Amino acid sequence: MRIAQVAPLVEAVPPKLYGGTERIVSYLTEELVRSGHQVTLFASGDSETSAELVACRERALRLDAGVLDPLPHLLVMLAEVHSRAAEFDVLHFHVDLLHFPIFRDLAARTLTTLHGRVDLPDLPPLYQHFPQFPLVSISDDQRRPLASANWIGTVYHGLPQDLLDFTARPRENYLAFLGRMSPEKRPDRAIEIARRTGLPLRIAAKVDHADREYFERTVAPLLDHPLVEYIGEIGETEKSAFLGNARALLFPVDWPEPFGLVIIESMACGTPVIAFPCGSVPEVIEDGVTGFIVESVEEAVGAVGRLDRLDRRTIRASFEREFSAERMARDYEALYAKIARATTPKLRVA
Repeated sequence: MRIAQVAPLVEAVPPKLYGGTERIVSYLTEELVRSGHQVTLFASGDSETSAELVACRERALRLDAGVLDPLPHLLVMLAEVHSRAAEFDVLHFHVDLLHFPIFRDLAARTLTTLHGRVDLPDLPPLYQHFPQFPLVSISDDQRRPLASANWIGTVYHGLPQDLLDFTARPRENYLAFLGRMSPEKRPDRAIEIARRTGLPLRIAAKVDHADREYFERTVAPLLDHPLVEYIGEIGETEKSAFLGNARALLFPVDWPEPFGLVIIESMACGTPVIAFPCGSVPEVIEDGVTGFIVESVEEAVGAVGRLDRLDRRTIRASFEREFSAERMARDYEALYAKIARATTPKLRVA
């Protein structure tokens, strides 16, 4: 099958540091190539892939200090994709809804995975205006605000099975927080949980420009505590040790989390997750098996005391069974085939 993967230009594919969407695009692309598909990746020029790479700009936008507005660069990329659309059976977009006006004439040959939240009040009119675009959710819960949209499937994220190392016995005794320093991710709540348990907390997180004020006002004053260590943003090669040697990952989110990639990263290392039941969390975590789902800080503190009841090999096995990149690619292949069948001209019978 001839497949175009259209990635955001914010990060390289895969990203050098943080970047969930671009990482998923990378894992999917590589798995599709291994399966024998002809894949073309539209992304930044500093991306690395075994597919054909179409470099739509030299560097990822976040790493280029000269970029003030990402929109012109994204529109140039979409124009390039449209000019080459006849080369592909399926055009798979990972740029939210930006391509809708440009690809209206080709909507039936597109697939759009929505990687972010869709519960914002400005979105329903747009999806109502473009009902012809087939959409994929990354959790069933993600769909709820747009239940009437043109959803054709849910595909959970997946990781290569050899990406992160399994750790049967952590060498240290700390809790981990990995992600973004943002209000919805609630690093302040993670710090409170750690302080109440008396366990050290290691925070590996980036601070986006949009979250700088929140970080400086709410989180930074909490970092001056002997139990809290802020180590900044980490890359792929550091995650196995960071997650694998933790007693648990804290995922104290306070928003409708579409998926939560860090959850399955932790599971790949065999590390249980303590999470609040927002968004996709109940779909991804099996309570009492791969982690604990809690309703409050008090319950989270209690869950820390029950971590020894969980088996790290069982957690790793759950990851391998449900959240591998191979499984993710097979799910997408089924959707690609569905689109191809719907758009293939039918032969008339005389």
